[in-house]
Amino acid sequence: MRWCGFNVCGRGGRLAALLLGVCLFSGQAQEKQNNEALSAYEQRILRYKQGWSKLIPDYSKLQYAGGMGMLSFGVGWDYGKNRQWETDVFIGFVPRFTGEHGHATFTVKENYYPWEIALSPIRNTTAWTLEPLSLSLYVNKIFGNGEFWTKQPEKYPEKYYVLATNLRFNLAFGQRINLAVRHPHFAHTVSVFYEVGTNDLYLICAIQNKTLKLHDIFSLSLGLKFQFL
Repeated sequence: MRWCGFNVCGRGGRLAALLLGVCLFSGQAQEKQNNEALSAYEQRILRYKQGWSKLIPDYSKLQYAGGMGMLSFGVGWDYGKNRQWETDVFIGFVPRFTGEHGHATFTVKENYYPWEIALSPIRNTTAWTLEPLSLSLYVNKIFGNGEFWTKQPEKYPEKYYVLATNLRFNLAFGQRINLAVRHPHFAHTVSVFYEVGTNDLYLICAIQNKTLKLHDIFSLSLGLKFQFL
């Protein structure tokens, strides 16, 4: 009897151990499944945040003149293999000169910088580079009534003005010099640039009026760029 009891108890012990092992395995499997589900959720949130993070501007710009107003402030994004493409968004203003009011402006600008030349060896903190050519296309909108309008006012003869005066399509070319600065509390690149540009209205006037000079068609603008990302 003692042998049978011992045998039964041994089988019962093995059965209990087996049930305990099954429970532990099931618990571990459930925990692993929960962790995988949590990991998938975290990955989805990460992808969501990364998608929105692409909207964070890479730099800011300040530009004087250029067919966008007297002074314009903007932000932008660079991309491409060598970050040679840029898209800018500017808000500017045209002060009151002879009119009754000043005007706000809005500009969307696309830039292309095909080359970059090193001007100094890379040191621990600074480095100078030159971008010898820039090409830009942009659209500028002027807000406000009065001097600028979309539809020709009735006081002018029919078809006296073919184009709207508050919307301009511009093109420009120029150069930029960059100073890379490694500082934790400052933009890592500061750039100074100039552009020479014109717009659709000036080009049409140049075709119709051969007496216009180059300085009547093209204008100079100056700007600063602060690269953060």
